[in-house]
Amino acid sequence: MNNSTIKNTLITIVGPTAIGKTALSIKLANTFSSDIISCDSRQFFKEMNIGTAVPDKDELAAATHHFIQNISIFEEYSVGQFEKDALKKLDSLFEKNPIQIMVGGSGLYVDAVLKGLDYFPEVSPEIRTNLNNELIEKGLESLQLKLKDLDLETYSKITLDNPKRVTRALEICIGTGKTYSSFINKPKAPRNFNSVVIGLSADREVLYDRINQRVDIMIENGLVEEAQKLHQHKELNALKTVGYRELFNYFEGNFTKEFAVSEIKKNTRRFAKRQGTWFRRDKNILWFDYQTDVQKIISDIKNKI
Repeated sequence: MNNSTIKNTLITIVGPTAIGKTALSIKLANTFSSDIISCDSRQFFKEMNIGTAVPDKDELAAATHHFIQNISIFEEYSVGQFEKDALKKLDSLFEKNPIQIMVGGSGLYVDAVLKGLDYFPEVSPEIRTNLNNELIEKGLESLQLKLKDLDLETYSKITLDNPKRVTRALEICIGTGKTYSSFINKPKAPRNFNSVVIGLSADREVLYDRINQRVDIMIENGLVEEAQKLHQHKELNALKTVGYRELFNYFEGNFTKEFAVSEIKKNTRRFAKRQGTWFRRDKNILWFDYQTDVQKIISDIKNKI
């Protein structure tokens, strides 16, 4: 391949947790002499290592990675900020090589880079505070009814049992005087690169077995001790995630250790299922079984570039 004739292309690897995305990304990065952009939102945080399956030292040394343990759990970091940071990084990387790699299972973060996010105006933080107080005092149903009155379209589409989503929609409605739905699916800024998206898959039984084995390895490698150090900060958003949340319950006497581990496995399997549902919506993804020979994947990528 003659790099001088190739348009900037971002090869993105997606799929459920524990499917082998990291290993494939390193092989592709070495093949195309590329860096790797990580868009796994759990791996951004310095303090979270074992429970987020951060690439190990050998993997990090095998290719240059970006957005791995680059911020602290004490910092606020949004998907919108990641979109800006990742696009800026890609601009500099494309100056060196027209082919770059991105990898991760965080569907919203992948979409932010490849497609762009919907734009919402800034609204007063006081609105969210008031809504959160109403949630505590009157319950979720009160907010649901308010959303139904202000924005029936959003009410009929979003997951109504998710207080975060209901509150977010309401604060936009109240803060702007417009419906939340009026800001959705507007034209996005075009990207200055082509996109090739590779998806890895496996039979459910195989994937679930890989997940169970990974959790067992995390426990052996010290996940309980890592979570114990972070327990005092459990209210931070970064720590309200699978692997830590269950162990916090163990530390507080709500779970036995064995039950906490079984819950981590169960909740990780549920997470993998949600990842699969998210990515299967995109008909442009090229899907491969996780055991597919890498040369076959490389060949298909080259045909797309």
